[in-house]
Amino acid sequence: MVTYKESGVDINKGDELVESIKQKVKSTYGTRVYEGVGGFAALYEITDDKLLSVGTDGVGTKLKIAQHLGIHNTIGIDLVAMCVNDILCTGATPLLFLDYLACGKLDLNISQSLIDGIVDGCKQSQCALIGGETAEMPGFYKDDEYDLAGFAVGEVFKKDLIDGKKIKEGDTIIGLPSSGLHSNGYSLVRKIISKNDHLNMALTPTKIYHQILSTLLKEHRENILGLAHITGSGFLNISRMNSNFDYVIENLPDFDEIPPIFSILKNLGNLDLKEMYQTFNMGIGLTIVTDNPKCLTTSLDRMGEKYWILGETVNGMEKIIFKNENLIL
Repeated sequence: MVTYKESGVDINKGDELVESIKQKVKSTYGTRVYEGVGGFAALYEITDDKLLSVGTDGVGTKLKIAQHLGIHNTIGIDLVAMCVNDILCTGATPLLFLDYLACGKLDLNISQSLIDGIVDGCKQSQCALIGGETAEMPGFYKDDEYDLAGFAVGEVFKKDLIDGKKIKEGDTIIGLPSSGLHSNGYSLVRKIISKNDHLNMALTPTKIYHQILSTLLKEHRENILGLAHITGSGFLNISRMNSNFDYVIENLPDFDEIPPIFSILKNLGNLDLKEMYQTFNMGIGLTIVTDNPKCLTTSLDRMGEKYWILGETVNGMEKIIFKNENLIL
């Protein structure tokens, strides 16, 4: 059995770093920082009633697969999605996006393909690509290597902010499907998968949830109490909505209901369920906590969107409890 840590990624050490720098980071805050490091997105007060929601991210070693296959026109969607899906978790409306491209040697065709994907992602998010930076760094990157980073900004009125503080015991957890692996766990993916047909499946771009959430928030914002983007650390992201609760998962999609890449990884890597659920999204890319699941599922049905009623919240200390699998994260 292969583990994420054995592939070179230590999630616990990353968490330790965040904890160790919190006080240093907070020493830079002024009076307008509403919410800083630790959430899905940071919040900055721009007026008495309005906040900016900001986030930054990259695509990680999924880039290695794009470079290996020579397919560059979708990876930009991942870049936008990883940033925008995080700021959506605050209930914000995306406004703008900036990108950073670093490479060993600038290839115009590859760079244009990358921008095509970023533009596609921005159009899906209804946000403007207002700028960026391209850095050619010979000697630092190989000629055929590049890296991407992005930065997204949205806005939300304070009265409309979704911060998980209204979550209570007995609320319902709804899961929205992912398009595949999205952009996390790829150091482990690359250790397990080598065949190009499987790698093509692993390159499926990250789903952007703006269109779905904009409708749900417009119709039922008062019933959406928490949102979690399932990214790095897998289902552990659910507890970031509110750490005063445990999240009991009773109804997970079967492997035949989610993209086949997950069963391929499980079988080829001989992965156990705990490793998978704390590394990958396992077919669930976004979760919603609500006190009125019927109104949300009615809207999702009308939109033709798939979903799962995953479970409920109980008083606790941020554990993720998979009731039927006898598994706790």
